[in-house]
Amino acid sequence: MKFLIAGLGNPGDEYRHTRHNVGFEIADALAKDAGASFFPDRLADVCEYKHRGKLITIIKPTTFMNLSGKAVRYWLNKKDIPISNLLVLVDELSLDFGKIRIRSKGSAGGHNGLKDIEAQLLTAEYPRLRFGVGNNYPKGRQVEYVLGKWAADEEKQLPEKIKFAVEAATSFMAIGLERTMTIYNK
Repeated sequence: MKFLIAGLGNPGDEYRHTRHNVGFEIADALAKDAGASFFPDRLADVCEYKHRGKLITIIKPTTFMNLSGKAVRYWLNKKDIPISNLLVLVDELSLDFGKIRIRSKGSAGGHNGLKDIEAQLLTAEYPRLRFGVGNNYPKGRQVEYVLGKWAADEEKQLPEKIKFAVEAATSFMAIGLERTMTIYNK
C-alpha cells in the first residue's frame, strides 16, 4: 500500500515559518518522526520511507502554493497512488489556531492551493487535513496575515499543535480516513 502526503506552502526563506506554510511544517515533522529526509526532485522536495509495510511519499511542492496541483498530480501518477491515499496538509483561516479538520472531500473554501489541486485532479474528492491558523486580521489584510509569522503565544503552542496534526496524518495511513476523522475531528 502506498500513500502520498502533500504539505502545502511556498518555497523560500521569506515564507519559512509563516501561517501559510504550516503544511510544510507538518510535513517536516512527519518526516523527522520517521527519521527520513527531504531531497529535491521534480516539482517538489520529496521524502520517502516505509512504515509497517507501507510506502510513504511526502512532498513539499516547489511550485508555490497557487500551483500545488501540478506537483500533487505528478507524484500521484509517478508513484501510482490512488487519490483515496492522498492527504493534503493545508492552512485554514476558518478554524481557530491549532484546530484540525480532516475531510474526505470538500470545497477549496477560497484556498488557492486547494483550488489548483481540484483543477489538476478534476475532482474535489480527496482527503485533506486543514490546520487552523485563525482569522485575527483586519478586513482586507488576509494575504498579509497568512504570509505573516506566528504570534508569540501561537509560537509557544505550535510544536504541540503540529505534533497533534502529525498523529492524525499517521493515523490516516494506519487505520484509514473514516476512523481517523472519528478520532481527530473533535
